[in-house]
Amino acid sequence: MFWRGDNAPVSHPTRRMTLLKALTAGLLGLVMVLPAGGATLTVGSKRFTEAYILAEIVRQTAQTAGEAAVTHRQGLGNTAILLSALQAGSIDIYPEYTGTIAREILRLDHVPPLPELNERLAALGLRASVPLGFNNSYALAMRMQDAATHNISRLSDLKYHPQLRFGLSQEFIGRADGWPGLTSVYALQQARPRGLDHGLAYEALAQEQVDVIDIYATDAKIGKYRLWVLLDDANYFPRYDAVLLHKADLPARLPRTWAALARLEGRIDEATMRRLNAGVELEGQSFERVAQAFLAGEGAAPVKPGDARPAAPGWLAKLFAPDLLRLTLEHLALVFLSLGASIVVGIPLGMLAARHALARALIINSTNVLQTIPSLALLAILIPLTGSIGLLPAFIALTVYALLPIVRNTHAGLSQVPVGLKQAAMALGLGPGATLRLIELPLARTTILAGIKTSAVINVGTATIAAFIGAGGFGERIVTGLALNDNATLLAGAIPVALLALLIEGAFTLAERGFFPETWRRNR
Repeated sequence: MFWRGDNAPVSHPTRRMTLLKALTAGLLGLVMVLPAGGATLTVGSKRFTEAYILAEIVRQTAQTAGEAAVTHRQGLGNTAILLSALQAGSIDIYPEYTGTIAREILRLDHVPPLPELNERLAALGLRASVPLGFNNSYALAMRMQDAATHNISRLSDLKYHPQLRFGLSQEFIGRADGWPGLTSVYALQQARPRGLDHGLAYEALAQEQVDVIDIYATDAKIGKYRLWVLLDDANYFPRYDAVLLHKADLPARLPRTWAALARLEGRIDEATMRRLNAGVELEGQSFERVAQAFLAGEGAAPVKPGDARPAAPGWLAKLFAPDLLRLTLEHLALVFLSLGASIVVGIPLGMLAARHALARALIINSTNVLQTIPSLALLAILIPLTGSIGLLPAFIALTVYALLPIVRNTHAGLSQVPVGLKQAAMALGLGPGATLRLIELPLARTTILAGIKTSAVINVGTATIAAFIGAGGFGERIVTGLALNDNATLLAGAIPVALLALLIEGAFTLAERGFFPETWRRNR
């Protein structure tokens, strides 16, 4: 029994009923604001400006239907990663282009009409719908004064100028409708191009580090950098009409959401898309704000020279943005979860390598090979294997990359224990397990701890790859900065990573000093 404010006693059953009613009312209120059936829609995007903007338009449009909880997994990398995520069910929809679907996904030598594309996509459980209204084809561009000096106006003119330096995006260099076919069709004699992130290519061209770059027809920076877009006189590049690539069952699964998305068909032409891109790249607006303005009917008018533009926030403002705590916690979780797993796996492997010569060769060589696998390639492999994007594949990849220092140092530390000490332990009647626990591991402790510390510091930097598959961390800022060629955003991601590495290094040193003072004094 307890007492009310009016001094009348209230029994425990009455109190329980009051609490039950309050809880029931709260749950009902929560149910009213949540989408029915817990339905979700996950929108993905590649890591360039236009992809971010289009995905935000899709997200905000889908939210208006009120049928599903909608999230946007930003900057998930290239076509292979997005396709793997889509097929694995980690995302439901993302903006894509018909030329990419035909050449890269279906491996066709032409771009058929949309109905034929969908007939072929059906085997993958996918569908392309909602043509947005613009064609964003690839093109090559160079500085206008260089084009005039060398009298170059068409792609076919390039073969007469083998001295020109090409700087092309990595995806363009490798894809079927990119560099390999271009060199064949136009008989280009240039050396293999330098691989550049698309967001950095314009700056490299402006600084005369390269002479020719690949661009998208709707890029906002073509006018800003005074570029000459070379005529595709052999019609090599197919049409890249923007569409939404999605799971085939999406329209039936979320009919109200799909009806809202269908209203985007034909609403964005090339000029509008260039202006949307310019809103982010040239005016410093956020992807969310540009998408919101477009959907509100504010994004079609070109910006006039006298119009007031919001001042872009500096790097300090971006460094201490509201997402700082979230990104810090995500980054630390990625680092220490994977480090813990690598310790659990790596130390026993190092112990086994120190015991058996055959195992040593297999273990050391295997960890060496795993360390050399490119991060994006490993992530692309892990997505279909795990059936997800985000934390799980990032955790596995980071664990793999943290293994080598721990395995090597454990093996090295145990191998350096004098044989005489082990023989003395055996003479005293200690078994192999007791010898390992009481003599070998304590003597090898310094070397093992050095390997763990090295892995921890390396993992702080390596964890930035997690952003390529939507696992968060400070890589989000770095990926966005690369997409926009925004040094302030890059610094806002890179500086915390560097500080975290220093703090973790210091924390390990303090821990070693506190728990193993004799070891710390010996190694000062």
